[in-house]
Amino acid sequence: MVYLKEESATAASESDPFLQSNFASLYVRDSLPRYRMPKNSIPKEVAYQNLTDELQLDGIPKLNLASFVTTSMEEECNKLIMESINKNYVDMDEYPVTTDFHNRCVNMIARLFHAPLEDSKAAIGAGTVGSSEAIMMAGLAFKRKWQNKRKAEGKPYDKPNIVTGANVQVCWKKFANYFEVELKEVKLREDYYVMDPVKAVEMVDENTICVAAILGSTMNGEFEDVKLLNDLLLEKNKQNGWDTPIHVDAASGGFIAPFLYPELEWDFRLPLVKSINVSGHKYGLVYAGIGWIIWRNKEDLPRDLLESINYLGADQSTFTLNFSKGSSQIIAQYYLLVRLGFEGYRNVMENCHQNAMVIKEGIEKTGCFNILSKDKGVPVVAFNLKDNSRYKEFKISEMLRTIGWIVPAYSMPEDAKHVNVLRVVIRAELSRTMAERLVFDITNVVHKLDKLHPAQVEVSPKMLATCATDENGVVGQDGTMEKKN
Repeated sequence: MVYLKEESATAASESDPFLQSNFASLYVRDSLPRYRMPKNSIPKEVAYQNLTDELQLDGIPKLNLASFVTTSMEEECNKLIMESINKNYVDMDEYPVTTDFHNRCVNMIARLFHAPLEDSKAAIGAGTVGSSEAIMMAGLAFKRKWQNKRKAEGKPYDKPNIVTGANVQVCWKKFANYFEVELKEVKLREDYYVMDPVKAVEMVDENTICVAAILGSTMNGEFEDVKLLNDLLLEKNKQNGWDTPIHVDAASGGFIAPFLYPELEWDFRLPLVKSINVSGHKYGLVYAGIGWIIWRNKEDLPRDLLESINYLGADQSTFTLNFSKGSSQIIAQYYLLVRLGFEGYRNVMENCHQNAMVIKEGIEKTGCFNILSKDKGVPVVAFNLKDNSRYKEFKISEMLRTIGWIVPAYSMPEDAKHVNVLRVVIRAELSRTMAERLVFDITNVVHKLDKLHPAQVEVSPKMLATCATDENGVVGQDGTMEKKN
């Protein structure tokens, strides 16, 4: 063994940051830069430690009940994700197996949604970075098909519109804004927080490129009545000689309804449903970054929207809003489809539904809340205070955050904006123990707020005139306490 001389050891210690304590290192004496790239490098361990320390201030993903997005997956799937994280999906010629996995997912999901396909026929669809991109692609297909038809008929094609409920996710408003389509919203009303199919069909005209229905409203998880919408729209189309179609935004409900409510007709079993989007990273059980768009058949995706390229090694057609995209989430989705199968997905969704009922019943038992969600829908519990004169739903959300729970409070859209809502999203990773713990914590928060904001007892003039007496004194007619003699 070789020993350093004392002076050599001292010099090494002063010059080598790795020999110093993490918390005495020169690298922790300054904060990380915020606006400009630093001039000099720092050791990888120091960069990792600094970022890890700051990230501790983020919320805990599993306790984030504001989000529909999956936060936990099996270790084997995590390994697959890391093993494929360096593959760019768009390089289809270089990664043919990954491309095949993508196509298998499209075929399985299309058949799950009852697309009219023969056993060996390939489905029409694509993986996306989420339902927002999927909706943009579906909307563009509807717009282009409507424009092409209007041009062929010699009719104006410059004022397309789309009919939705006011409860749609913001991506629909982005689509309308970015691609110059008028958004015609069916207003909500108190006690009815989804699109009314009757009012929606009334708003349809010859310039309507499609009606968008939601299978699982962001606001309260409720399914819209796609079957009634289809039947009413069929009649109006027949009367006017139109062929106005339906798109179903099944971002949240697409992996719920087939397993919990197989008899519910909302998908390609209805003739006017021409496309459906679903989020793989919600109840498809994959981490954030994967969605799917499925068309009924190839005629519903105009060919002139496809772009052909050959500079990646082979001729290929593409229809996406972005180009490069990771392969990991696609591979993870295929893993889950074959790993769980229909039985596994059904068990997961049944468990989510049962936990939602536990939370709903626990909240009802407090006697303090109205339940605004439906039992049949996405496993969401939406609720608000019966009496919010002393404190608002936002205060409950704020106090739950101090415990670690992230439960959002928000106002309903226009025409129901006076209604405040608390919403709990029940995902697969929320256990029964944690569901019961949430109810316990909500109950405790309400008790604390009740003590901080006690109810004001109104004293009637008759009571004042009687001059009620207690052990400390007499209440005078002006409502003040007078000491006894």
